[in-house]
Amino acid sequence: MMIDLEKTEDIQSRESVKRENNRVRKGKGFLSTITAGVIGSLLTLAVAPNTPYFQNYYSQAEQKSAAIAGQAKSDGSPVNAIPVKTSAKSDSASLADIVEQASKAIVGVVNVKQLQNPHFSGSSQAPESGSGSGVIFKKTTDSAYIVTNNHVIEGASQIEISLYNGEKTTAELIGADALTDLAVLKVDSKFAPAILEFGDSSGLRPGDQVLAIGNPLGLELSRTVTQGIISATNRSIPVSTSAGNWELNVIQTDAAINPGNSGGALINTEGKVVGINSLKISENGVEGLGFAIPTNDVVPIVNEIIDDGQVKRPYIGVSLADVAEVPRQYLQNLPDNVGGGTMVTYIDGDSAASKAGLQVNDIIISIDDTNVTNSSELRKYLYSKVKIGDEITLKVYRQGKLTTVKVKLTGQNVTD
Repeated sequence: MMIDLEKTEDIQSRESVKRENNRVRKGKGFLSTITAGVIGSLLTLAVAPNTPYFQNYYSQAEQKSAAIAGQAKSDGSPVNAIPVKTSAKSDSASLADIVEQASKAIVGVVNVKQLQNPHFSGSSQAPESGSGSGVIFKKTTDSAYIVTNNHVIEGASQIEISLYNGEKTTAELIGADALTDLAVLKVDSKFAPAILEFGDSSGLRPGDQVLAIGNPLGLELSRTVTQGIISATNRSIPVSTSAGNWELNVIQTDAAINPGNSGGALINTEGKVVGINSLKISENGVEGLGFAIPTNDVVPIVNEIIDDGQVKRPYIGVSLADVAEVPRQYLQNLPDNVGGGTMVTYIDGDSAASKAGLQVNDIIISIDDTNVTNSSELRKYLYSKVKIGDEITLKVYRQGKLTTVKVKLTGQNVTD
């Protein structure tokens, strides 16, 4: 099942928002086609586009552990997020008490795009916007940090934040990672009345009770709460992002997640965040298939973004096309018994691939003796099994002959 990621679009007036929200309530919009797995199902990004011009696109989305320190260190420096161990039992607080406190740390995130008018050089059309949700997860003396989905803010000219009390402010984008569909924003600490701690998502079990908090269908329904259970853990959903194909690890829940919930919190009965809501499957006859990025995947990514402004991964420096999608006449006498692989279609002239002698039309069939049938598997190996500075061994078919190429990995914030 491969899902296309989508960009958010905007509307130009409050009346347009109302009209679009009414349209969405009638069951239209925000759908991406699932191309395998569930034939005919539709995957909906949990982001509210608020525009009649919205086009189908996305929904979604590594490893350091970490808990939220809600205060700055004594010297005012940032404190990294760390997941807090949680139990399966709730404490004495009622769900209403938990929601009341948690909602103060849930914000609306508005992606404002300034469109260029193609008929007049340098001129711009009225801005468009789409909305999602975000979670205030960290606070220092001067700043507060918000996690949301990359697809909520991707392509934004400006990012606006709407607080629980109606206040609004502008956020600074610290960094984003398209593959994991996460982004970190920063606002002045005075706009952070509360934070939410990250719980330990590794302890989740099917049947655990959870609550989803966000802004379904736009800011007019801000901080809506839905209740459900964990339906499954460790689901893997293939997605197509602006940075390439990826297998997004998610939690499945039957708590209602709708467009506009993207980036909002999935919390447990202790009031701790166990997932960042991202997408759902929507089709007639299908209910309760929502997905969230588990916090144990979220924490190392947001910490790296805060520290470095980006997620650094090994870089080969090639563009790829999967063999399954390439007409047979272009496969250069590839043996019939080769069932998969990925073909090099472009090489960055100053990259590790170029220095190692990889060539355009080379067909990569394995990395370090691990077979790869497509570019997603190659990318997964690179980003989870090796690191910058390592040397990898690629087996490739070149003009129908099998050869070996050794590549020393460099670091660059570019996806292969």
